Amino acid sequence: MEEIMVRAATNPGDMCNSLALRKAARYLGATYDKALAPVGLRGTQFSILQSLAARGETTISSLAESIAMDRTTMASNLKPLAREGLVTVEPSATDRRARIVTITAEGRSRLKAALPLWQDVQHRFEESFGADEAARLRTALEAVLETGFTPWAE
Repeated sequence: MEEIMVRAATNPGDMCNSLALRKAARYLGATYDKALAPVGLRGTQFSILQSLAARGETTISSLAESIAMDRTTMASNLKPLAREGLVTVEPSATDRRARIVTITAEGRSRLKAALPLWQDVQHRFEESFGADEAARLRTALEAVLETGFTPWAE
């Protein structure tokens, strides 16, 4: 324990879970962004389209929750997708406070074009990192979401 305290006092970043996660996320995120660039998508946009294709229409809040993002950030991420005609964002017919997001035919087409690029970078990562290690990493990261924190609670 004393060694941990000495290391933390010397360089707190060495012990920071958030920094380690952010560094890895930036590194891997940039790798996926670069791979998806030929079809004009970023990794986050691909994830949003993928989620919408699987779920069908949904509220902004529900979509944000499904990919662990706050509602405001999700709304900002949807704007360029809506401008490009890849999604629609409209008021709910049953709750005027809610906004419903739907993937369009053009969004499905772009997602279909992006899928082989995503599969390639996914395969290259698993080949380099190890498929079993990648599966354990995804499991561990999913468990982080169950730690009980409420980062977006209002």
